[in-house]
Amino acid sequence: MRERWFGATGKRVPELAVEGDPLVPLAEALVLDDVSDDAKLREAHAAGTPVVVRAGSAEQIVAALRRPEVASVLVPESHAELLQLDLRELTYG
Repeated sequence: MRERWFGATGKRVPELAVEGDPLVPLAEALVLDDVSDDAKLREAHAAGTPVVVRAGSAEQIVAALRRPEVASVLVPESHAELLQLDLRELTYG
């Protein structure tokens, strides 16, 4: 399981998890439905706030993980198969 830093908390979390996974504490994070708001992402990053993004497709996951501000991407339980994606293949071809 690949991990990322959870903002400035000093913790590491899974880069990709099913929504509700206790390893990704949402109470401490800015939770977004996409990565379209650059200002929010930069502001959270500058403040050390962890950013978690919800995604329901491979394209949304790749877009979110391309952003260095994003600590973790959550997929719905109904799409848990997305955890099996080959992210290297999707990213680098």
